[in-house]
Amino acid sequence: MRPTVAAPESVTWTVHLDRAMWVAGVRALMLQALHPVAMRGVWQRSDFRSDPTGRLLRTAHFVAVTTYGSPEEADRLGEHVRRVHRSLSFTDPDTGRRHRVDEHDLLVWVHCAEVTSYLETAVRAGVPLTPAEWDRYLDEQSTTATYVGLSRDDVPRSVADMRRYLASVRPVLRVTPEARRAVRFLLWPKVPDHLAALAPLKPLWFPVGALSYATLPDWARREYGVLPALPGAGAAATAGLRALRRGLDVVPERYYNLIFDEATVRSAEEAKERLLAAGYRVENGFRALRSRTRFRPPQVPAPRSPADA
Repeated sequence: MRPTVAAPESVTWTVHLDRAMWVAGVRALMLQALHPVAMRGVWQRSDFRSDPTGRLLRTAHFVAVTTYGSPEEADRLGEHVRRVHRSLSFTDPDTGRRHRVDEHDLLVWVHCAEVTSYLETAVRAGVPLTPAEWDRYLDEQSTTATYVGLSRDDVPRSVADMRRYLASVRPVLRVTPEARRAVRFLLWPKVPDHLAALAPLKPLWFPVGALSYATLPDWARREYGVLPALPGAGAAATAGLRALRRGLDVVPERYYNLIFDEATVRSAEEAKERLLAAGYRVENGFRALRSRTRFRPPQVPAPRSPADA
């Protein structure tokens, strides 16, 4: 029996255990908001407006469980997600049409916005991945799509396929008033109750939100118009992202884990026990294990953007 959903040797572990994922997760929400119908669903049927941070933490939990949770744990979470989605519907005010949250095209868009954000942010942050590993990552993540009710072949499984998909959906994407308000929420979110003690540190969030926004495609930032467009913004965003990643990397794990919900931390601890039983050395944590199983020379040229959306 597999100890975890994805193997520690996978590209998924390399991407998802990197601390640049905080920026990637927020960027994914900002990118998802550009689909008008998907954004209306979030606006009407989720608690995003009252607890945007909570939604980000739930996304982090889903990513964690479908990365290093047990197969049984991931199956249970997937069934819960599908059950919740089946019960929700909403109305598009532009057309008057009633939509289900779990419509095929909406699920595909949410998946693609997430995985392209995770991969592109990781590459820009300096995670050393080759173009072949970009393809491997998207292929691995097609399994994650099955937990929300899609099949592996419903989603792009290579960079070339992902670029074609993004080009095909681009005419549908636009900034709605709800999307612009969502981005403003993400730049300055409400502090959840369980992190109330950290409220004085809230200004430290802004670099995460600003970098998430700055790494969006140029056309998206132009349409959002929430933050000013400055010359050299792309290079500055990449440099800032790498600096933030280096800063987060020096935070001890016991403090870093305070950000996550208890269920996410518990899932990680249980995964460590399973990996230890399977013969992996995890006494120094997941990230140390990953670095040993996926060693590379330190000097790897940064390739161009995998999504290039």
